[in-house]
Amino acid sequence: MAALARAVGERYSAAVYVAAVIGLRWSEIAGLKVGALDLDGGTTSVREVLVRTAHNAKVTGPPKSDAGRRTVSLPAALVEMLRAHLERLGLSAKDSDPYVFPAPGGGPINYSNWRRRYWVPACEAVGLTCVGFHDLRRAAATALVLQGVDMKTAQVRLGHADPRMMLAVYAQATSEADRSAAERLGSHFGSDARVRPLTDAATPDAGSRRSKRRRPRAVGE
Repeated sequence: MAALARAVGERYSAAVYVAAVIGLRWSEIAGLKVGALDLDGGTTSVREVLVRTAHNAKVTGPPKSDAGRRTVSLPAALVEMLRAHLERLGLSAKDSDPYVFPAPGGGPINYSNWRRRYWVPACEAVGLTCVGFHDLRRAAATALVLQGVDMKTAQVRLGHADPRMMLAVYAQATSEADRSAAERLGSHFGSDARVRPLTDAATPDAGSRRSKRRRPRAVGE
C-alpha cells in the first residue's frame, strides 16, 4: 500500500489511504470537502458526493441513500496524514468549502484524467495490473472482516444500504482466510510431509492374529 501511495504522488497519496483504510467510494473522495473533516475529533462525514449532470458538468450532491450519509472514525495515523495534506495545500479547518483532493488546476477531479495521469502509471510502477481504484474499497471491506469487526459496524462504515453486500464480502473473506490457514498448516508440517499407510509388516494379517489367540481349554482338560 505504501509503495502504491508513493507512486501516485504526494498530491494524492492520502486519497489512496482514505480509500483503503476507511473504504470511501471514488465519488465520496472526489466530493470530500475540508468542512467534512473533523481532525481534532478524528472523524470525517460523508455529506456530498461528486456527480455528473445531464450536461456533463461535475457537481456535488447528496449520497444516493441514507446509508451513504454517515460519519466514520479515522485512525490516528490517517488523521495526521490528512492534516499534513491540508497544510501542503495551504488549507485549514477554517476553509470549509475547498475540496480535500482537488484537481491540479483546482475544482473537482475528473476521474478519467486522474486515472490516466496518476493511477495507471502508479500501478505499473509497482507491478500491479488490472487493479482499479475501487479495489481499495474492497480491500478495506476485507480488512474489516479479517480484523473481526462485526457485520453491522462494517456495513455502517462502508455505507452499504443492502446487508447482502456485506454478507458477500464476509463469505469471500472467510473463505480466503480458510484457504490461507490451510496453506500455513501445510508449510508448518513441511513440503515433504506424507501420510504413510501402515505396511503389511506393521499390520499383522488376520491369520497371524488368530494364531496368537489362546486356544480355549476344553472341559475336562
